[in-house]
Amino acid sequence: MTRNMGGIDRAIRIVAGLLLIAFALGLGFPQTGWNVVGWIGVVPLLTALIGWCPAYSLIGVNTCSRASNA
Repeated sequence: MTRNMGGIDRAIRIVAGLLLIAFALGLGFPQTGWNVVGWIGVVPLLTALIGWCPAYSLIGVNTCSRASNA
């Protein structure tokens, strides 16, 4: 698995993932019937932590800078 996510992409995914998980847990968000949907935040969080997105691989996207593509 070659990294295909750059730093900005990873940072955005970490923030989005944490916000979605906070929504699922009701931390700072109202409890609704849709809070369970927030658990989808685990996906962007994990992809950001490993630096590889399977969807990017399928469509040929690479947001890494060429010099740091390790």
